[in-house]
Amino acid sequence: MLVVLALALLAQEAPLELPVPPGFDITKPCRLIRASDGKEIPCQLNTKREHTILFVAKNEPAEYRLESAAPAEFPKIDYASDGKALTLRSGDKNILTYHMAAVEQPDPVFTRSGYLHPIWTPGGRVVTNDSPPNHLHHHGIWSAWTSSEFEGRKTNFWESKEKQGRVQTREGITLFSGPVFSGFHSSHRFIALNVPEGPKQVLDELWEVRAFVLPGCFVIDLLSTQMCSTDKPLVIREYRYGGIGFRGPADWEGKEGVEFLTSEGKNRVEGHATKAKWVVAWGKVGGQLASVGFLGHTSNFRDPQPLRIHPSEPFFNWAVPQGGDFSIEPGKPYVARYRFIVADGKLDKETMDRAWTDFNTAPAVRLSK
Repeated sequence: MLVVLALALLAQEAPLELPVPPGFDITKPCRLIRASDGKEIPCQLNTKREHTILFVAKNEPAEYRLESAAPAEFPKIDYASDGKALTLRSGDKNILTYHMAAVEQPDPVFTRSGYLHPIWTPGGRVVTNDSPPNHLHHHGIWSAWTSSEFEGRKTNFWESKEKQGRVQTREGITLFSGPVFSGFHSSHRFIALNVPEGPKQVLDELWEVRAFVLPGCFVIDLLSTQMCSTDKPLVIREYRYGGIGFRGPADWEGKEGVEFLTSEGKNRVEGHATKAKWVVAWGKVGGQLASVGFLGHTSNFRDPQPLRIHPSEPFFNWAVPQGGDFSIEPGKPYVARYRFIVADGKLDKETMDRAWTDFNTAPAVRLSK
């Protein structure tokens, strides 16, 4: 009953981001006031790009006021790091871990960095897997292209055993935390291994990850920006998978281990190679139901994007290459934006429809100073 109630609340709240009102001094402390009742709402400034304010509220018409004043003390969504792995946390609950350093595997060819695993539900259930025996190159939530070419040579960054390409983190990471979200900016190098003069970086990928805590769930936003590292394009050939991948937990293995539903009402078998605005997967972890929702964004290339849903393994991919060949060109960044909802229990269609709308439409609220 509590889980059902929490998911119902989720459908009414969302992370909202609005421009800071003109003339507002962002160098001073600020607080956000809801006009209807004068209540202070946790808020957090983002000054990495354009100056915006983020908060969690119902995405419906309402008035808020941003004031230059010391805010009240609110619980913080924070992080912990040992220099190799970064874990985003809310109190004593883990949300996700990002691997800054390479995670060693028995076969070094599958060693990799720059991915998310584990990802937890609010109840502490892990809903990802890393290097499962039947797919050692799957890593939680990760980024890679499969059938790609650089200077006419194959560069498979997905299937590590081909030894044609690899993805690794670059030095340096920016961390942020506060009462609304925690997260980081990081950078990955896509390296072609079969260039005559030796390994060569062909793409630079920037990740921005934000983690929010909403009633009954964690919300994770991933913004990936890929740019050519040379004056030559990376050509992506038509293929059934490639891009941002997800590998679910061992408990979800097999044809009956996990169920999928797409925004178009299709299951895991019917949904493969179709297009959808969102997809949700659910199954038991440690004997209890857990869900992961995958939300696409209307700004993404080929939106709504094609789907790769494996018929007997807990694998999902926004499979952009299914739509045919394309290229990432010099001076033209490839940008992909996704939202993941992680919850105990089952995320239903109504919740996913509302969450997709909140993710893809401008906030209905009004902000003044």
